[in-house]
Amino acid sequence: MRRLRSLSEAECYARCYGGWDVTVHVLRLEPRGSRHALIVEGEALRRRFEQFLDARDPEELAEPEAA
Repeated sequence: MRRLRSLSEAECYARCYGGWDVTVHVLRLEPRGSRHALIVEGEALRRRFEQFLDARDPEELAEPEAA
């Protein structure tokens, strides 16, 4: 079935519950901000990790020889 237009929240409520009650109020809420403030952005984190990898000592990374 194709709808001609989108239904409002009030129209949806009326269809589901058979009418409108004076105790029901439709509220428009402001969008919430992010829950966690990011200290470091993703690109800065990637660059810092690359610096960390480049600063490693190659001698420490060498595997000991097998006996």
